[in-house]
Amino acid sequence: MKKAFLFSLLLLGAHLFAFAQGAGFGRQVLLDDGWQFRLEPETEWRNVVLPHDWSVDYAPCDTLYSCTGYLPGGVGHYRRVFAPGELTSERETFIYFEGVYNRSEVLLNGHPVGGRPNGYISFLCELTPYVNAGGENVLEVNVDHSRQADSRWYTGSGIWRDVWLVTAGPLRLAQWGVTYEVLSAEATETTVRATAEVVVPKGKENCSVTFRLEDADGWKVTSERVKVKGGKAEAVLHIPAAKLWDIDDPYLYTLHTVLTDDGADGTVADRNECRVGFRTLRFDANEGFFLNGVNRKVKGVCIHHDAGVLGAAVPEEVWRWRLLQLRELGCNAIRCSHNPQTPMLYDLCDELGFLVMDEAGDEWEFPKRKWLEGWNKGKPGFEGTYDYFEEWIDRDVADMVRRDRRHPSVFLWSIGNEVDYPNDPYSHPVLDGSSINQPMYGGFKADAPRAERIGEIAKRLSAVVRANDASRPVTGALAGVVMSNETAYPEAVDVVGYNYTENRYAEDHATYPNRIIYGSENGHGYEQWLAVRDNPYIFGQFLWTGIDYLGESGAWPSRGMGTGLLDFCGFPKGQGMMRKTMWAQQPGDTLDVKNMFPRNGRRGFQRGDRSQEAEALPAPTMLRLTVLNDSLPVIDRHAAGHPRTLLVLVELTDNEGTLLRHCTNDITCTIEGTGARLLGLESGNNVDMTAPHLSHRTAWGGRMVAYIQVDDTADGAPARVSFSTDGLYEAVLMVK
Repeated sequence: MKKAFLFSLLLLGAHLFAFAQGAGFGRQVLLDDGWQFRLEPETEWRNVVLPHDWSVDYAPCDTLYSCTGYLPGGVGHYRRVFAPGELTSERETFIYFEGVYNRSEVLLNGHPVGGRPNGYISFLCELTPYVNAGGENVLEVNVDHSRQADSRWYTGSGIWRDVWLVTAGPLRLAQWGVTYEVLSAEATETTVRATAEVVVPKGKENCSVTFRLEDADGWKVTSERVKVKGGKAEAVLHIPAAKLWDIDDPYLYTLHTVLTDDGADGTVADRNECRVGFRTLRFDANEGFFLNGVNRKVKGVCIHHDAGVLGAAVPEEVWRWRLLQLRELGCNAIRCSHNPQTPMLYDLCDELGFLVMDEAGDEWEFPKRKWLEGWNKGKPGFEGTYDYFEEWIDRDVADMVRRDRRHPSVFLWSIGNEVDYPNDPYSHPVLDGSSINQPMYGGFKADAPRAERIGEIAKRLSAVVRANDASRPVTGALAGVVMSNETAYPEAVDVVGYNYTENRYAEDHATYPNRIIYGSENGHGYEQWLAVRDNPYIFGQFLWTGIDYLGESGAWPSRGMGTGLLDFCGFPKGQGMMRKTMWAQQPGDTLDVKNMFPRNGRRGFQRGDRSQEAEALPAPTMLRLTVLNDSLPVIDRHAAGHPRTLLVLVELTDNEGTLLRHCTNDITCTIEGTGARLLGLESGNNVDMTAPHLSHRTAWGGRMVAYIQVDDTADGAPARVSFSTDGLYEAVLMVK
């Protein structure tokens, strides 16, 4: 090994603060450290830091299942021991999980306190009755992901989002109880109704809520104090010349909600603060979508929740980087396919100006096909999440809406994705003799569940959404429009999403003139974009997908699906650059799609002339390091206890600094000192089946990205992060 090439990075500077609502009440303390974990049949506990996805702690295996990227599930156990005094009985105590995949059970000192079968839904457990005040307390979380092929894509496993310890008095704001709605927005004044739900114990009925609105600079805009009546407080706020939230100018205010006990001389009982944005939405069957009165085309992408080697435990900085890359391509909307995502993602979309389609799930009362030997290959499996549908779906949908309704970015609530897939499992006589753009698995099957059930369930779930938020439309992503048109499904929702069904836009617009139609899932073709661009009544599209994702893999070796505009690293591919040009078009423009970009591999870059002899290809002379997010603004989640994550681009170059895309050196990352740890090395190569957690990986296209987590509070000298490969100087990054 040669001597090191060195540069330093100090994590300094001012940062924006994230007002994450979390549980929406009480004093919240991040509880991501101090955990131990073991996966059955292991017997030894090991220390882990949350968020934690245990599936990427292990190597993919060709005997596992393609639908989830050949990575394992299983049954895992977490525990956290609280020292005497960390938990007290002086205030009510709760534990708030942003997401645990899946079928979780939570216990305190051996007593069950809650859990959630749906791994994508945030949930709260009360610990108060079982707190051992002054003594040791043991919190346990058991996670049953033994149904390893229970999804059509990679899910991950474990406590894969943040956890918060929440304490509050008996008089407190309700969980996710603070919300608001724009009543009118004029140039001179915007009127907003703010609402707070309150938990009022007996004897504390004399209480009030103050809503205080501050602008982005922290100046008071308006304030109203109202009495709590029937567990609720409402106030109408008048905002002179308000700045509206828009995708081009996502202006955010801060809403402070303070609950006071008026029977105790106005003592503050609870408070909450969250960032809010004011905008108007209008959808028209003939003219499309209007944001703040301006007609807009939605240029959206579908995304899953993983990030390659990181699995489902994705830091904020990684999501920020990815969203900014999508923004550069012209994207202005995100579809959360096909479940509610990490709360931090919505905060970022609020800040960066993305519209969001929030989605409840992919499966209703029956299982869908899960491909086990490669996408659409072999005999499918039928594990799933359907078994808890009837018991939990109303609450799951309500909790999605209640948690996310404060976000101005959210503009659609989706009650489901492709639940109407023909013969998977529902069927209808119309399938005999009809043709659609999806596989039908044969014609009408009399012994299959009847398609009319789709409409019945859609009515039920739409009512749940509207009961918790009536300010946004309800939608669904329809896979089999021909069949769904024979049911009550399209009429049960407000806005109807068509998956891969552009050929029916004109026909259905004429047949159902009051139906608002858009592309909820679309391919990358130019014709699919023209169907949006040139039809005023189609307000947008959501491409499948924005980013390459794990699962829905091909036959081994294959980690995932490569349909993204961005690769696993977050770099634009050829189809991403092509999309940038398409989305920049105006009606009437023409485009020579075939000759726009050379197709030199799936990532769309020149990989070198393979016809040349290997000796003619230049050899790398150095490793170049670039911190991709060094110059980006960041939300200072570290103020709440989050460590910071660096995205370090590692490139193989020649002496002139030219990236050598043909090079496939194996690169090793070594960290010495305290305060930094390697989360993973991502090359973007879909057929690289190296274990995600290893500290070395083969470069692809001459590069890779290292995810380095840094704890700014660590004492001592800076950590030394080095990258090495045979025959080259070591490249070193010093971080503190």
